[in-house]
Amino acid sequence: MHRDIQLNQWNAVCSLDQIVPDTGVAALLNGRQVAVFRVGAEEPRLFAIDNYDPNSDAAVLSRGLVGSIGERIVVASPIYKQHFDLQTGECLEAPHHSVSSYPVRVEDGKVWVGA
Repeated sequence: MHRDIQLNQWNAVCSLDQIVPDTGVAALLNGRQVAVFRVGAEEPRLFAIDNYDPNSDAAVLSRGLVGSIGERIVVASPIYKQHFDLQTGECLEAPHHSVSSYPVRVEDGKVWVGA
C-alpha cells in the first residue's frame, strides 16, 4: 500500500554500503520514522516501510529479522514476531495492523526514499 505521494519528493537516507545485506536501518523522513531494508548482497533489492510496529506500539521494525514466507519477503518484528511484507507493508498475522510502504531507489551509491 504505497502512500499517496508525489514521486519528486525523494530523500537521501544513506549510502548503500551502510546497510548490511539482509538487515534494515531507521531513517527520519519529514518527522516520520521509516525502516529501509537491503535484501541480498550481489544484486540488492531495497524496501522501505514504516518503522513503527502497531502491534507493540514501538518503533522497532528496522531491527527485525528479514526472511521470506513463500514468495513474500518479510521482516519479523523483534517484539511479538508479527511478519510485515516488505513490498506492501501488510502485517500477515493482523492485516488491520499493516503499515505504509514507500518507493526506494539507488542513485550514485546513495539510497533514496520517496516521502
